[in-house]
Amino acid sequence: MMLAELVTTADRVGATSSRLDKTDALAELLARADPSELPALMGLLLASPRQGRLGVGWRGLTALDITHADDPLLSVGDVDAVLDVLAATSGSGSAAARTGILVDLAARATASEWDFLVRAMLGELRTGALSGVLLDAIARASDRPAAVVRRAAMLSGDLGETARIALTGTAEDLESVGLQVGRPVLPMLAATAATTTAALEITGEASVEYKLDGARIQVHRQGDDVGVYTRSLADITHRVPELVEVVRALPVNDVILDGETLSLDEDGGPRPFQETMSRFGAEVSRDLVLRPWFFDVLHVDGRDLLDEPLSVRLAELERVAGDWRMPGLVTADPEAAERLSRDALAAGHEGVVVKAIDAPYAAGRRGKSWVKVKPVLTFDLVVLGAEWGSGRRRGWLSNLHLGARDPEGEFGDPGGFVMVGKTFKGLTDELLKWQTEHFPEHESHRTASTVFLRPEIVVEIAIDGVQRSPRYPGGLALRFARVKGYRDDKSPGEADTIQALRALLRG
Repeated sequence: MMLAELVTTADRVGATSSRLDKTDALAELLARADPSELPALMGLLLASPRQGRLGVGWRGLTALDITHADDPLLSVGDVDAVLDVLAATSGSGSAAARTGILVDLAARATASEWDFLVRAMLGELRTGALSGVLLDAIARASDRPAAVVRRAAMLSGDLGETARIALTGTAEDLESVGLQVGRPVLPMLAATAATTTAALEITGEASVEYKLDGARIQVHRQGDDVGVYTRSLADITHRVPELVEVVRALPVNDVILDGETLSLDEDGGPRPFQETMSRFGAEVSRDLVLRPWFFDVLHVDGRDLLDEPLSVRLAELERVAGDWRMPGLVTADPEAAERLSRDALAAGHEGVVVKAIDAPYAAGRRGKSWVKVKPVLTFDLVVLGAEWGSGRRRGWLSNLHLGARDPEGEFGDPGGFVMVGKTFKGLTDELLKWQTEHFPEHESHRTASTVFLRPEIVVEIAIDGVQRSPRYPGGLALRFARVKGYRDDKSPGEADTIQALRALLRG
């Protein structure tokens, strides 16, 4: 398939707000693609190339002074091969080598193709072609049931491979996609409630468990081989040897565990989230030791547990994980749940997660079976801009413009972001310095007072609630918003939605 066909389809998808029209356009594209091109095609459509990190940034891509091709010459396969080389380029002289690779690719692309490739490599395609639309398109193009396609994608964690199986395999091939030890699956997600009592009203009898301010991990073990993955399915095994050691000592041969990890201080209390995340970025082991807490088990010694109720999975988890289990209790009593929540807070943790005891594990989905409860509401929002500070903050980028995800396009492009407030509270001098140094790398444009950013940076914001307000496009404003920290582990597509914030409005 020629790259020009992909660019034309992306333009068509971006020009409509109709989910049905987007699905039709993408389905037509997928049906024409060669099966070998599907993984690369899906990666470019999602602005998440299948190669992962490419080692290129905005300045390096936009600073190239290139005369582009007049006519389309590149195929999707050509681009994919170049990205393979780009991702593999490292070591001394790699910066110059990457520039040379990019110059050659840009010269072979037309201006519109290069614009598309730059946005795809930087993760900022604004087509509204999010994973949900692509899953619908795969189902349409392959004439397979949407539910079966979605389950295959969730259990494989790979939309490109799901598309290949759906479009080239049999119905049985698609239905047979299941858990595979060593292949991470999309994690189950939690909704939010203000109190444990409110959460229990949603779930009924539940397992009420500590909610840590840690990092989500999924651990796979097959014999002595152990793999540790982040919530985004990145492999961090070589960076967390202490977690590998714990899992190898468990009384089991094959297992898939879901949990969290964080580091503890000298008194046994949790260290800040940023310190835990620093280990994920380390190439070698640090003095900071991580401890795992496991709260679910998806597979044990040949037996898949995804569709079993939580009560069954917890019994197996107790047998397998023992002392490494997340603290919690099974109850339908609001007072008992509140006591556990107070215990979690007293221990320095965020709160609790309330999980329906009869619910299966819904990989990749956020439903009402899991409900997180924190005494202060926190939301992951995207930074849309920052204003220059005044007084002692003069010279620093300070007041943040915050945006919530708008998946349905109620306030603009589907998958875009709508502004819901501003805040400068919670920003330390260290964060102000970091913002001032790094925000220009994500700049889209600026005025005398404000630097506006592409929606690429996720920040965790604590709020006391929301209130109706005509001041911002979303019709609401955040109450007492303050910065908790930046979330390098989350993509803009994982930010909280305007609908989630609107649900907090009374009446």
